[in-house]
Amino acid sequence: MPRGLTARYRILATPQSLALVIVHVIFSTHDRDPVLSHPTRHDLHAYLATRARLTGCECYCAGGVSDHMHLAVRLSRTVTVAKLVEELKTSSSKWLKTQSPNLKLFSWQSGYGAFSVGPSDLPALRRYIQTQETHHAKHSFQDEFRGVVEEVWGGVRRAVCVGLIGNLCRAFSPWDCGGP
Repeated sequence: MPRGLTARYRILATPQSLALVIVHVIFSTHDRDPVLSHPTRHDLHAYLATRARLTGCECYCAGGVSDHMHLAVRLSRTVTVAKLVEELKTSSSKWLKTQSPNLKLFSWQSGYGAFSVGPSDLPALRRYIQTQETHHAKHSFQDEFRGVVEEVWGGVRRAVCVGLIGNLCRAFSPWDCGGP
């Protein structure tokens, strides 16, 4: 054993769990009706970000156009994607119904998309969400959603659609979910 001072390392038990899970959440108005006016969307983005934070999650960005929303959210280690989306859609639907007589019957589509994003991809996702108005001047929501699925799962869109997210595909129809 060497003489002199020696360092003693103490291994400390970590009393908490740590998680860094970032998701890109997408959901649409019922039948993709373009009912969300520009002023309403601005307030809706702030509302959705606040509701996400109240669940313990961090909303990095919320945006969208008249028929759908996008959010970049860091999940709390105790909240599932399904629970987060349920909270966001349920509370915002109730809130939107109070904002205008035109939204009295408002509802969201039953499906949603949620895709994991690495921390290094977050700046690009934020830019993408912030430029939705420009993006949708050129691309429809259906084309956009197909593109996201293509990017995430490559060339297996039909198999994924039928095997993993058939309900989501029906929710975002028209989409060819007839099988391979």
